[in-house]
Amino acid sequence: MALTSLAFAIVLALDPTPAAAPKRPSLGPPPDPKAAAMLTPFAVPESMKRLERSTAKVDFFRLANHFESQQNLGYCGPASSTIVLNALRADDPTVEKPRDPALFPSEYRKMLPPGLDPVFARYTQSTFFDDKTTSVKTRDQFFGKPKAPGAKPSPGLELRELAGILAAHGLATEVRVADDKLTDETIRRELTANLASPDDYVLVNYFRPAVGQTGGGHISPLGAYDKASDSFLVLDVNPNGHPWVWIPAKVLIASMRTPDANENRGYVLVREGKK
Repeated sequence: MALTSLAFAIVLALDPTPAAAPKRPSLGPPPDPKAAAMLTPFAVPESMKRLERSTAKVDFFRLANHFESQQNLGYCGPASSTIVLNALRADDPTVEKPRDPALFPSEYRKMLPPGLDPVFARYTQSTFFDDKTTSVKTRDQFFGKPKAPGAKPSPGLELRELAGILAAHGLATEVRVADDKLTDETIRRELTANLASPDDYVLVNYFRPAVGQTGGGHISPLGAYDKASDSFLVLDVNPNGHPWVWIPAKVLIASMRTPDANENRGYVLVREGKK
């Protein structure tokens, strides 16, 4: 996700060259019209049929229960990770979860009964970057601050950075780069197996134009697989113009076989780590 629309916006913001008139930055190349015609939005009758007959959808219900949309243009990775962290841990009393003080205005806390904390213990997009994750990437670096003086900014999250931060939060992760070493059938089989088993999830990193959508690199969780249509349900964390959608497996896999900053995109398999 390093070369996302967020990156374009940051580059433009850092460019000292005066512009004659403000222009909206390009959000990527034009979407593939053939791929766009093959997408099936979630809120149509055909989608309901696919979800009903799917035998690889155990992840859908828990992810849907903890689903939240990304808070800004670049937060697809933090939003997707927050959903998975809460899906794995919200009901687990043995895991200490953060409390985000920003969720309840400080000026009203004094009106509460003594000792009452009005904030639920759960993960939020604001708590995604913390002291444990600084060795992977800080919030400042995510928004474009160079990791070292003179270094090139690398805003957003690449696949391995996403996995590294999830691991810093105590989860077990496996990175799959969609390169020539990984066949389409292996990817399809591994994604389907994950969606059919409980207590593990998969986050996909793909290129929107390759699936017929506007934008750049994007991260979202998968919710289900329908064998009859050979399609995956992507629970898109940016519903602002991009609803949940069924994407044909071959189209989704091809969109992961696109270059990011240092290597191809791909997916991350996530489960609870050792406590």
